[in-house]
Amino acid sequence: MTLIKSISGIRGTIGGKVGDNLTPVDAVKFASAYGTFLKNNTSKEKLTVVIGRDARISGPMIHNLVVNTLIGLGINVIDLGLSTTPTVEVAVPLEKADGGIILTASHNPKQWNALKLLNAKGEFLSGEEGALILEIAEAEAFDFSDVDSLGEITVNDAYMDIHIDEVLNLPLVDIEAVKAAKFKVVVDGVNSSGGIIIPRLLELMGVEVVKLYCEPNGHFPHNPEPLKEHLTDISELVVKEKADLGVVVDPDVDRLAFICEDGEMFGEEYTLVACADYVLSKTPGNTVSNMSSSRALRDVTVAHCGKYEASAVGEVNVVALMKKNNAIIGGEGNGGIIYPESHYGRDSLVGVALFLTHLANKKISVSALRASYPEYYMSKNKIELTPQIDVDAILVAMTEKYKNEDITTIDGVKIDFATEWVHLRKSNTEPIIRIYTEAPSQEKADVLALRIIDEIKAIAGI
Repeated sequence: MTLIKSISGIRGTIGGKVGDNLTPVDAVKFASAYGTFLKNNTSKEKLTVVIGRDARISGPMIHNLVVNTLIGLGINVIDLGLSTTPTVEVAVPLEKADGGIILTASHNPKQWNALKLLNAKGEFLSGEEGALILEIAEAEAFDFSDVDSLGEITVNDAYMDIHIDEVLNLPLVDIEAVKAAKFKVVVDGVNSSGGIIIPRLLELMGVEVVKLYCEPNGHFPHNPEPLKEHLTDISELVVKEKADLGVVVDPDVDRLAFICEDGEMFGEEYTLVACADYVLSKTPGNTVSNMSSSRALRDVTVAHCGKYEASAVGEVNVVALMKKNNAIIGGEGNGGIIYPESHYGRDSLVGVALFLTHLANKKISVSALRASYPEYYMSKNKIELTPQIDVDAILVAMTEKYKNEDITTIDGVKIDFATEWVHLRKSNTEPIIRIYTEAPSQEKADVLALRIIDEIKAIAGI
């Protein structure tokens, strides 16, 4: 149980002591810092911030604290209520707002909540901006408004529908093709806002929807991270219902996973691969994902005569490289689709609409679509070190050891071999090195990981 302050926002568990957990005092402090940051960087007399939340049990409490803190700073609030991360991202520029806050701990369990902070474009703040907000919070340099200058609240609960319309109007989303395919889809909304917005989107595309855990009550029926070991219920229901596929989102609807018609995982890493394959087939161009994402995206991009590049881990880094390289689609291997034609943020609605259009055009099963892509397997491990060990020195030593390979050091150390890769990243909060490997078979990925772990231990003398 801890409070994690980072450049992308503040995240913690509910309850406990101030400064150790996400208490009401901490929520007010960091909302104050964000509002103060916005006020310090404008000459505008009145600012507006869009606020939305997922369905977590603690959501209404944190929501009220944050909204009223901004009001106290003299900032107007457009309150979307129950919403999704991509919906808030879409709403900020449409409302010509000065920023946005999403109250969600994303894929973390129910005891967690967080403030995710956006700029006026509806995109995550840069590292420099996030650092400034942390400094303001630490100094408690807040100046609240007098009674005649308080902000005002405008409630707007239409944005989930506005977001759906925006997705359905994308040129590459073919509603008629999807309707003609007569898909039957099981949706696991993990009892959060995805349980409302994804079925609504699908029904407007003419899809028969079977709902599983779509009551937005915040009682997550399983670990909300959309990984295979947490998704046995939907896998069984897809087979039982003879559905064409299953759709799984996390609580704030920015991560997307699919289940094949036989109950097997399509693979979270392949969500982006499939959507990119479709987009590239219609509009050739470049792609970006982070360094810990599957090489399959590179393969598909090259097959469509595009250029692939990898960014440091983190959505803000992916977006920055996408803009630099004019990427037409990108994202993260955890099921996050970023499609600039819509907006620069991970969006499961965009992913669902593009994927179903792709499937309808291909006229094949989901498992057959998955089989059409290069086979890669990942192994994700970590090695815990003592605080006395110099983690940076270990990474330098590994870089030297593999200096004749293709090495990238913008985010830890990534070593690209001919048919496999390893990515070493140190934790910013504890003496841990995370080790991600990928290879053409699970066995090879696991063997590579074990070899690297042994080499790190030898360097560290443990």
